[in-house]
Amino acid sequence: MPGHFEPIPGGGAAVALDEVEISIIRSLAVQLLELIGPGPGGDAPDDPLAELFAEGPSEPPSDPVLQRLFPDAYGGPGGEEATVDKADEQRAHSAEFRRFTENDLRAGKREDALAVIRSLDALTSAGEGGAVLKLSPEGSVRWMRALNDLRLAIGTRLDITDEEDTDLLYRLPDEDPRKPMVMAYLWLGGLQETLVETLMA
Repeated sequence: MPGHFEPIPGGGAAVALDEVEISIIRSLAVQLLELIGPGPGGDAPDDPLAELFAEGPSEPPSDPVLQRLFPDAYGGPGGEEATVDKADEQRAHSAEFRRFTENDLRAGKREDALAVIRSLDALTSAGEGGAVLKLSPEGSVRWMRALNDLRLAIGTRLDITDEEDTDLLYRLPDEDPRKPMVMAYLWLGGLQETLVETLMA
């Protein structure tokens, strides 16, 4: 799909999107939002202070996508010197770190996905040609993070672990059921790359 971000005066970024592209990005952002889930007190907690001090989970999520979005802070020990005690210590540190950080991380990813949805919903269509999305500098950063999360999610579903896996995606036959997801993954990568270049310009 064509389209790439370009800088605009004031430090923001703009991209022309057609109606299909808008629909695809919005749908993916909504799915990501649903996967991340509401905050510890739901979407509208009665006591914001209680939510601020709410502890998060200590165990990693079971969904592979969420594991990728919220990885353990401490990797497992490796090498011959690795011991059961060391592995237990690493797990304990990871659990403690997750307990005090995951709620905030989830809240940030929710806000980024919501920013994408809201900015797309605010677009005024310019007919069949679609519309031009204009982002502020802050909005651009939110979009960059959300695009990264979307690509991580899709990449996990496609079992992409390295650059060699990405190269194989280009050679998938059109009849492969993964093809639409692959096309979305590659397209979002192009959008993300041009947005990063715009922010660094």
